[in-house]
Amino acid sequence: MSVSHGFNATATARPAPRVAVVTGASSGIGRSTAIQIARRGTGVILTSHGNQAGGRETVSMIEKDGGTAVALPLDVGCSADFPAFRDSVAAALRETWQRESFDFLVNNAGFGQMAMFEDTTEQMFDELVRVLLKGPYFLTQTLLPLLADGGAVINTTSNAARFSGLEAGYSAYGKMKGGLVVLTRYLAKELSARGIRVNSVSPGATRTRIADDAFARHPEVIPRSRPERPSGASVNPKTSAWRSPPCSERKAAGSRPRTSRSPEATTCESLVAILVVAGW
Repeated sequence: MSVSHGFNATATARPAPRVAVVTGASSGIGRSTAIQIARRGTGVILTSHGNQAGGRETVSMIEKDGGTAVALPLDVGCSADFPAFRDSVAAALRETWQRESFDFLVNNAGFGQMAMFEDTTEQMFDELVRVLLKGPYFLTQTLLPLLADGGAVINTTSNAARFSGLEAGYSAYGKMKGGLVVLTRYLAKELSARGIRVNSVSPGATRTRIADDAFARHPEVIPRSRPERPSGASVNPKTSAWRSPPCSERKAAGSRPRTSRSPEATTCESLVAILVVAGW
């Protein structure tokens, strides 16, 4: 008896590559997140605003590791530009990955500004609202038609919105990040019908270029962040950040990942990558 083996195109076809959009990836946590996601086999569309060269450098770093990335300009504080940005994302998806949708959105872009409560002006407050709260809200809304069912949204918040991170001078900044935490909960509820997971990650003080490279310009502020760090030092985005229990503990507890302090070290950007790619 002879057996004929036919060619099954459906069974042997390669799956479409997954793609993530990461805002604010020209440096710091955003850059490290984009690199970690790309190392897990996911294509990356990354954005930058005031540091376009940094965005291109992130692309080069990803490509050097064998990944694929595209850099697009985006000012998250200007929601009027979001429809045009969505068109640019759609074009990049078609041209680079032959796709009509993407899988993961990481709302990371932002900036830090310190001012005591009595010194905070309406202009400062409104700028923080535009970039840290209104931006992620309406950018997610604008990109939602392109986000695939079963995908994920990750919002980078801050421990400034948590009791453990209360620090004088960050009442406005912490308020915006707290609002983003609440938005995360509502999006998780509303987007669950499409199987879209929504989580937030709240890193502590991380030595990045935030606030016009404040850590480099004012190294005297670094010791202030040390008491709450298990390692006794401020965090570097390439080394240690907030801790997360090992996945075995999380699965045993049947809970979502949490950005709490624990002896098991997981870098902040790696945690974002895990949340995105591993499907938690």
